[in-house]
Amino acid sequence: MSVSTVAADQSVRAPLPVLGRDVTVPLVTGGEVTYAALDYAASAPALQRVWDDVAAYAPYYGSVHRGAGYLSQLSTDLFENARSTVADFLGCRDDDQVVFTRSTTDSLNLLATALPAGCQVFVFETEHHASLLPWRGAHVTCLDAPRTPQQAVTALERALAGRDPHGPALVCVTGASNVTGELWPVAELAAAAHAHGARIVLDAAQLAPHHPVSVKDLDVDWVVFSGHKLYAPFGSGVLAGRADWLRAAEPYLAGGGASRKVARRADGGVDVEWHDSAARHEAGSPNVIGAYAVASACKALTEAGHDALVAREQYLIQKVRDGLAGVREVRILSLFGDDAPRVGVLSFVVDGWNSSHFAAALSAEYGIGVRDGLFCAHPLVRTLLGGDPQTQGECGAPDAAPGEKSLNAIRVSFGAGTPDEHVERFVAAVRELVRDGAKWDYRTVDGRCVPAV
Repeated sequence: MSVSTVAADQSVRAPLPVLGRDVTVPLVTGGEVTYAALDYAASAPALQRVWDDVAAYAPYYGSVHRGAGYLSQLSTDLFENARSTVADFLGCRDDDQVVFTRSTTDSLNLLATALPAGCQVFVFETEHHASLLPWRGAHVTCLDAPRTPQQAVTALERALAGRDPHGPALVCVTGASNVTGELWPVAELAAAAHAHGARIVLDAAQLAPHHPVSVKDLDVDWVVFSGHKLYAPFGSGVLAGRADWLRAAEPYLAGGGASRKVARRADGGVDVEWHDSAARHEAGSPNVIGAYAVASACKALTEAGHDALVAREQYLIQKVRDGLAGVREVRILSLFGDDAPRVGVLSFVVDGWNSSHFAAALSAEYGIGVRDGLFCAHPLVRTLLGGDPQTQGECGAPDAAPGEKSLNAIRVSFGAGTPDEHVERFVAAVRELVRDGAKWDYRTVDGRCVPAV
């Protein structure tokens, strides 16, 4: 779809109202400017609709599941209805469970504790650390970064063909890269996994805020995502999918809510009967407001219409790519090539600039918030930049002083709440910094590049 085609549709061009859209920030060069939040891949601003829903519920807050009072009953209904809303948003199967967690990282660590004995896990080196690191108790096979979607499928098929066919296996894969924004062939990878007797979990942290996700249509076994990337505040996440491994596993946390019956034994011990429902892994008083915020965001995105949201985002992506195309010093990072479908996440490097220095200048001189570093995906970024993917590095910390080369990148990311002006200011700022240099002096303090004072 061309920029002109999308621009003609004013309903597509209107961003969804988000918190912070009118916040102003000081510039080191003097004056103030409206803050351009272009770090959605880390945390998207909360939708105004979500905040309003939470504020309306807050006076009615009460304990859940065991309270006899009206507010407790109201909160219990709201919490469980949030679970149903999320299940609908994800296109879950009738017998799937939706477990509320703290984040994508928490969800995958929960699933890691539920793996059957002897489970083999297959991941690509391209994964975010949330998907790469939780499987420490399992036999893990880490696959090299593919350079085409088909190469990803072929590599997985080859790896699965060599595994023990009688034992359990799990494939963990991202839906959209948090570094390049590129879409992965999830349905094809799921088909490959199932053909070899393996299950698959989809890390949808970067996919769900931008594209519709259907457990049934993609035929994945589980999906995970974070509320703070889906335009919801607070520390909530979701693990949704097949119940059998979750029911067979010891509770993620032991405590109230996870237990159905607890009794003392004559020998002084305790006998416990755990729940089989999602409550088995939700011990303690749940984050009701967080779950409600996630459900509110799911409703808001559904009502806005995924087709319109996707079309608007593609319009913004094209504006960025067109604006940077003429800047020869800028190199956009990609696994699958420039024409690969992607969400609103682009990482790049600028010849002659340390990435932390460039990001600091964007913030201090233009009021633009982006991310720099390795984006909690160290092996992938180092592979894309021609470094050693096995080299350790600090997430977000520069390897060099301003003006020196470093194996880090700059990431710009946006979504449903991003106005045109923010990406236009970003493109203009990049072009100006490359052409004229920074207006201010910068130094490195505690691993960060900051304006010198």
